[in-house]
Amino acid sequence: MQLPVLPTHSPSDALKIDIPLVTHLIASQFPQWAHLPVSPVALSGWDNRSFHLGTDMTVRLPGAEPYARAVNKEQTWLPRLAAHLPLPIPQPVALGEPDQHSPWRWSVYRWLNGEIATSERISDLDRFAIDLAGFLRAPQKIATAGGPARKLRGGSLDLWNDQAEAVIDALASTVDAAAVTSIWQSALAAPFTNQPVWYHGDIAAGNLLVQEGKLCAVIDFGGVGVGDPGCDMTIAWTLLGPSSRQLFRETLGVEDAVWNRGRGWALWKAMIILAGIIETNAVEVASAEYAVDQLLADYRHRADVDA
Repeated sequence: MQLPVLPTHSPSDALKIDIPLVTHLIASQFPQWAHLPVSPVALSGWDNRSFHLGTDMTVRLPGAEPYARAVNKEQTWLPRLAAHLPLPIPQPVALGEPDQHSPWRWSVYRWLNGEIATSERISDLDRFAIDLAGFLRAPQKIATAGGPARKLRGGSLDLWNDQAEAVIDALASTVDAAAVTSIWQSALAAPFTNQPVWYHGDIAAGNLLVQEGKLCAVIDFGGVGVGDPGCDMTIAWTLLGPSSRQLFRETLGVEDAVWNRGRGWALWKAMIILAGIIETNAVEVASAEYAVDQLLADYRHRADVDA
């Protein structure tokens, strides 16, 4: 079966981003920092690549043209949003320009301490879920005038319906096709009709930082926008468990329609990863497998309750 292709690009198709390139860009555009060492970040990103600049800054370069579109948005909106949020987020320090070696704008940010959130690093998943819900609730209260409206996230799930149906069909021998179809259809049957709010757009474990077992910062706002917050619910199934998921929902005050769309977003992302139609890594695959397991367990529990 020929599966539809996401409107994204893989880093393998894009610019080679490495230490020599970053060193050149810093030296040519920000000579005041040319003496600072450039070193790789342990998990430098997929859509964008990040590097340490000295000890207090990070350089972030888009890996392909679609991700370059977010640079100006982040530079404009992150300083405005930061003052209203309960946790640190990336703080722009400088805006880099294209040159003959790099075709897109890029950013320098203040370095945020912390490690990528994993179940092993989180000391109390229930507390983590409550803290994360508190963070996500905050931007929903910020005025949206002039904010960027996006279609790919924060828009309608209908955009991905043909693709979702194709991957469900392609994976029918390995997943409960009837159950995942029901989950997807329930999400489509709950369209967004509320007033648009600010959302992050990619609340995944890789974009959440922890210190001493607690949530300490949220990064990667390339998907930030104004629209449907349902896309920010996916973490409930990709990282949380049953009790922490319930606490997350209760703290955030999520109504049924938003929660159903969250299930849809989580299912869509997990299935396209498992179907292999986007390039990814072993961590993302494990997260996708976990999400499908959690979504199916959730579905069966609700079926038993309704029986």
